[in-house]
Amino acid sequence: VLSGCGVYDGTEIHEASAVLVHLSRGGAEVQMYAPDVPQMHVIDHSKGQPAEAESRNVLVESARIARGKIASLAKLTTADHDAVIFPGGFGAAKNLSTFAVDGKDCKVNREVERVLKDFHKAGKPIGLCCISPVLAAKVLSGAEVTVGHEEEEGGKWPYAGTAGAIKELGAKHCVKEVTISFPAHVDTKNKVVTTPAFMCETALHHIFDGIGAMVKNVLKLTGK
Repeated sequence: VLSGCGVYDGTEIHEASAVLVHLSRGGAEVQMYAPDVPQMHVIDHSKGQPAEAESRNVLVESARIARGKIASLAKLTTADHDAVIFPGGFGAAKNLSTFAVDGKDCKVNREVERVLKDFHKAGKPIGLCCISPVLAAKVLSGAEVTVGHEEEEGGKWPYAGTAGAIKELGAKHCVKEVTISFPAHVDTKNKVVTTPAFMCETALHHIFDGIGAMVKNVLKLTGK
């Protein structure tokens, strides 16, 4: 499930690509979805600032990553899939929810909430990385997730404050590394698998490997 195209106002492209590579390597068939809604705003990624008087559609932008092969999130049904994965990027906190603005008081997009609850109810695994674990923390009561560390540690974990918000949402936060040693947390009870990814300032290959661990565990939980 994508949230646009670009780290600051949509899906983190490297994360989406890593998820797709690892799913392909794992032999999975993939269908991509995104909500057919306007983005919260548009960021000029060369400046890191909002682009005034510009608007974009989340589904249309996500189609860039999907190479055009994408459907509205409203069409995603649990019966058709064994698992669901949400890459990160600020779009998860801006377009899939209002977490970027409202923190613990955020609202989750109606279709996103439906999908999370439906997969959870069906006992099918849910994978999330980077900031997207806040979606599960908000929607799935008592879920265990990780966004990495709980202290910034001199800038290595610049978004460490997210862990506190996750606790305020009623979820359990588990400290995890982004590296291959301990890169993903598996909540076996809720079948939720999370990994920090770009919550950490580290080398790209560590993030790629951590996402691989998340995808591997999601596929394992499908039992196929």
